[in-house]
Amino acid sequence: MKKHIVCFGDSNTHGYCADPNDTETHSDRFSENERWTCLLQQALGDDYYVIEEGLSGRTTVFSDPLHESMSGLDSIYSCLMSHEPVDLLIVMLGTNDCKERFAANPAAIGGGLERLILKAKTVPAWRNGKPNILIVAPPWMREGFNDEVMGLCCVEKSPHIARYFALKAVAQGCAFLDAEGIAEFNTVDYTHLSCKGHRQLAAKLAEVVPELV
Repeated sequence: MKKHIVCFGDSNTHGYCADPNDTETHSDRFSENERWTCLLQQALGDDYYVIEEGLSGRTTVFSDPLHESMSGLDSIYSCLMSHEPVDLLIVMLGTNDCKERFAANPAAIGGGLERLILKAKTVPAWRNGKPNILIVAPPWMREGFNDEVMGLCCVEKSPHIARYFALKAVAQGCAFLDAEGIAEFNTVDYTHLSCKGHRQLAAKLAEVVPELV
């Protein structure tokens, strides 16, 4: 059986594209030739099965009053069980947790991630019963971001998330990767990976994943 790699994230795992000119689809989603999950599959080869589980708006643990089913905590059990046996879970969340309506500071966002990890560990979907998790801290949201619905405070919180995620990774025995400086964000909404950023993240993960499984 192939090694199952579950990629659990938000719009940057789903492949949202803020600039239609940056994708061959000329739409709001990158193609299978462009998304980091698909590129990772290509790089790892036939011994691996890379599974996309990206949902735009997903948070670690926060329920969104404007959109349904956004809490990762509420869906991690069914997600992992549907893809068992799981060899590695890659979690890349945190951007949406910065939204003003959640009123969570970076430390609280780190706490949300830890709660999600603790839940994931209890799910009986791991190959040989051994949880194996890689936490990826997303790149920072940049100056130029101007989304009043998310809240302008996002830019202030975003750079501090990786520090708390790294601490939680150590505390929970998880691997950690900071995507800041590795994967490029676009200069349209300053919140989502560019096409180049997807390639960069996939290339880095193709180095990291074989060391973990």
